[in-house]
Amino acid sequence: MNHKGVSRVGGDEDVIKLLDEDGVEHEFSVVDVLEVDQRRYAVLQPVMGGEESETAVIFRMEDDTLVTIEDDAEFERVRQAFEASDEGETEVHVETASGSSTEGSGETSH
Repeated sequence: MNHKGVSRVGGDEDVIKLLDEDGVEHEFSVVDVLEVDQRRYAVLQPVMGGEESETAVIFRMEDDTLVTIEDDAEFERVRQAFEASDEGETEVHVETASGSSTEGSGETSH
């Protein structure tokens, strides 16, 4: 997905709009931004009908672009770092951009 832009919704909630490979726009809430092995990653939750999904996806941040994580080992390191940073009770299911799911929990920071 391509990064479209960041907009503020409500209070401090960051919402970004991404275009999929078909040019369809999707909104995501920024759950967290992590640094793992000197790289930055964004954990995003889809926003559907004004409500956040229970599913989250992780993208690698490269300059102003969000990049799909293709390497399973890299994805697993980031997922574990996200789970380790868990300070809250909000449960999310972290998926690769290709749709395979793994369960994790973390605090949504708004």
